[in-house]
Amino acid sequence: MTSSSATDVWLPFAADEVEGLPEGLDYRFWDGGPDYPADPADCVFYVVPYMKGPEVAVRPLKGMSAVQVVQTLSAGIDHVEPGLGLLPAGVRLCNAKGVHEASTAELALALILASLRGFPGFVHGQDEEEWRSGFYPALADKSVLVVGYGSIGAAIEDRLEPFECARVVRVARSARATARGPVHAIEELPTLLPEADVVILSTPLNPSTQGLVGPGFLSAMRDGALLVNVARGAVVDTAALLSELESGRLRAALDVTDPEPLPAGHPLWHAPNTLITPHVGGSTSAFLPRAKRLLAGQLTRFAAGEAVGNLVLTTG
Repeated sequence: MTSSSATDVWLPFAADEVEGLPEGLDYRFWDGGPDYPADPADCVFYVVPYMKGPEVAVRPLKGMSAVQVVQTLSAGIDHVEPGLGLLPAGVRLCNAKGVHEASTAELALALILASLRGFPGFVHGQDEEEWRSGFYPALADKSVLVVGYGSIGAAIEDRLEPFECARVVRVARSARATARGPVHAIEELPTLLPEADVVILSTPLNPSTQGLVGPGFLSAMRDGALLVNVARGAVVDTAALLSELESGRLRAALDVTDPEPLPAGHPLWHAPNTLITPHVGGSTSAFLPRAKRLLAGQLTRFAAGEAVGNLVLTTG
């Protein structure tokens, strides 16, 4: 585990709320408050508070001279990356793969169906006591493109399967084969985008994906196509998307935006054919039980001197 006397684990939950935690470690509760629960220098395993932003995530890192594992509770690690240079060499950064797939995939399907079937208009109609009947698109017979085919992308395809889509096309950083069919390399997007009725973004945010959905990407999408973003806001060039939305050529359903939170008065709030949810892809009742199981497993392996899972990188 560690050759030093440090045994502190910082958790964003009370330790007695997490079943299966190993003995021999000192559990400290910290969920991003102004006061630390103990000396950061004694922390060997840091679980980053969930959805508290990069300022909170990074704040204690400079004092964590004995830390060995930094564990996020999100699939993405972009909120922690600014502080990695503050850590000693050899620290393992792990993500929350397995925690958010169900919730995020559910939301992706909800955004698609709500947008295609006109739910925002129905809600406004209910507010105004108006019966807004009409003829709306279905997901059935649509061609769907999933950009970012990791565990969340695969979970989205699981949930698309019963909806009788014409086809589901998968895209990831590099091409590979799966039991369901090929995964195309991201370089193939220019030829794939014009064929898609629905484009779902489920990529991590990193230098290769920041601004990926810019003017060229958007102009390659077919007229009337729906862009669904359950990835990160900065994957999309907001100004370029606004231009397409305000022209009426594309539709969007966004769980994440850039900037985020989206400030009052931002034109994206009122862009036509746009549905916005406030980054709630992982914030459901499914989160806590999965997050706690992940932490119990990770800490059990850590205490036993075994390799932790979900390793993203090791500081050098």
